[in-house]
Amino acid sequence: MNGNEQYLNPEVLNAIDPASFSAQLPFPWVNPQGFIRPERYPELLATMPDISRFRAFFGKQRKHGQASHDRYVLDYEEGMTLAEPWEQFIAELRGPLYRKFVCAMLGVSDVRFRFHWHFTPNGGEVSPHCDSKGKIGSQIFYLNTEQDWQWDWGGETVVLDDGGRIGPENAPAFEDFIAEYPAETRDNRSLIFGRRGNSWHGVRRINCPENYYRKVFIVVFEEYRPLKMAAKKLRRLVTGAELVTEKERLMY
Repeated sequence: MNGNEQYLNPEVLNAIDPASFSAQLPFPWVNPQGFIRPERYPELLATMPDISRFRAFFGKQRKHGQASHDRYVLDYEEGMTLAEPWEQFIAELRGPLYRKFVCAMLGVSDVRFRFHWHFTPNGGEVSPHCDSKGKIGSQIFYLNTEQDWQWDWGGETVVLDDGGRIGPENAPAFEDFIAEYPAETRDNRSLIFGRRGNSWHGVRRINCPENYYRKVFIVVFEEYRPLKMAAKKLRRLVTGAELVTEKERLMY
């Protein structure tokens, strides 16, 4: 891929300061615009996978009594059929520039990624939650435009401040937080955040017509420690457990 084929925008990546990101409250987060080059962003919008390929994920009880995060999901897997723009974009995300960027932002030496698309219909909601301890952060790319989404239908990821009062094993409502910071989602925005014990976030109930969807592409960050992973596999071998979990199989 030559310089003219890049999807990531180095100017935007370089403008995000890791120290400022880490110091952000209530936990590290930033909502940049133009992370994808403006001239390439429409190519991704025009070639997204069709929803017929997604699996329905509805009515799944979460830990701690939190409400189900209803949506349609498509996981990225090596060798799956994708339009060329998405093949190139994900190849770039798996490359050294983005990996180095994420490591610097989160202060780790190595990282692995999982990728998936979420399409959420009317009535879908992401109840306030903290991500599992296996994750160290995520980047959410927003893929709706004014052609397919009215912004008052919702869909913003909301960063929530609990004031240090709510442990992650609870199931609070949005109204239980002392402050909230809705992410901007239009015009080639994304949201990057680092997981900490208080990394509460969610998406309020979506109100949109039938056959319209909140569309996002998510990169999940997991710290990669080869020795720790080898020890984990050894324990699984001894106990007869599956050596590689489904989530680990989808890490790149």
